[in-house]
Amino acid sequence: MFLQSPSLSDGTPRSVITGPLRGCVGSLDGACIEKLLLHCATAIETNDVTLAQQVMWVLNNVASPIGDSNQRLASWFLRALVSRSSRVCHTTMNSDGGSAFPRRLMTVTELAGYVDLIPWHRFGFSASNSAIFDAVRGYPKVHILDFSITHCMQWPTLIDALAKRAEGPPSVRITVPVFRPPVPPLLNVSTAEVGHRLANFAKFRDVPFEFRMIGDDRFKSLSSHLTRSELDLGDHEALVINCQNWLRYLSDETKWSSGTKDPSLRDTFLDIIKNLNPRIVVVVDEDCNLSDSSLASRITTCFNYLWIPFDALETFLPKDSCQRLEYETDIGHKIENIVGLDGFQRIERLESGAKLSQRMKNAGFFGVRFREETVNEVKSLLDEHASGWGMKKEEVMLVLTWKGHSSVFASAWVSTEPDIS
Repeated sequence: MFLQSPSLSDGTPRSVITGPLRGCVGSLDGACIEKLLLHCATAIETNDVTLAQQVMWVLNNVASPIGDSNQRLASWFLRALVSRSSRVCHTTMNSDGGSAFPRRLMTVTELAGYVDLIPWHRFGFSASNSAIFDAVRGYPKVHILDFSITHCMQWPTLIDALAKRAEGPPSVRITVPVFRPPVPPLLNVSTAEVGHRLANFAKFRDVPFEFRMIGDDRFKSLSSHLTRSELDLGDHEALVINCQNWLRYLSDETKWSSGTKDPSLRDTFLDIIKNLNPRIVVVVDEDCNLSDSSLASRITTCFNYLWIPFDALETFLPKDSCQRLEYETDIGHKIENIVGLDGFQRIERLESGAKLSQRMKNAGFFGVRFREETVNEVKSLLDEHASGWGMKKEEVMLVLTWKGHSSVFASAWVSTEPDIS
């Protein structure tokens, strides 16, 4: 399947598998698969080609892209380890270097179905839009600076809510960067076309609307556009900064320059947006720490975390569902980046909600608690999905859970201390 090598069932002597690995042959237990993955990673890191091949042969018997959730998850980790081994060990292992199910550009309709499949994205949309709606109450103008990877899919719901506002709808401007991390989901229409469709929707709802793109296809040039003058911010305009699955793609590495420690790109970005004095900043991302330099740590954390969407999809989609395969493929690309790559090639650098909250506080932001109305809206959304989904409140965060395991966090922040009187 992944390696052009004989598997154990095809004649490889079981004697090559020794010690703790022997008990894992044929097992589908998640803990045993995790153990095999760690043994394989250790072999690769120590350039033990023989052991790496042996463990991969065992994994090849267990992994299957159309098996149960553990088998499907294992298949993507195996692919990532094969990719890593081909560079680190300089082995002759054969791998096609690509994905079993290549990325496909989605239509807007398909993207809507993708977002609706599980509440992974809709949870953040619902919590963020409710917090934004509250923050811009009474403002005649709203300017949303949107940093996200979901092609503005959250905004029709907010535009619709603003259209029904008791005091009348505000004028809405949405500004998006031309730069977008090269990650799924991918769309078959341009960002300009997305803006045009949003404008048509806003016109239908009688909401004055403007859509603008800034910068170019490089993130480093974006900072020069993030000034009040470049953004043409008005005195009576409520600035909203939306970060949905975005901060993880900004490097958190720091460098020493002239005897001083330079801030990371992530911290620099937060300093820039704080200086814009936004009315509110909403930050939504996956609640997991995957920025560790240790490969073993990343594998353990990633395996136990990304089990969540694989298990959730298992509950309601058949094994051969094309929709399921495509969704899992997008997760697989993330695994390939987290496990297979290092240095600046590894762009998936998640940090947990707790770590992100501390980073926001260090940057001078103050957390805003979500109102009960927001909590109830999110709970209503989750009622539309499988019973395994739930929500918990942690300090200033709302956290989406699957069977009690944290998956996605939503948080709201302001640049000056809120008045709680």
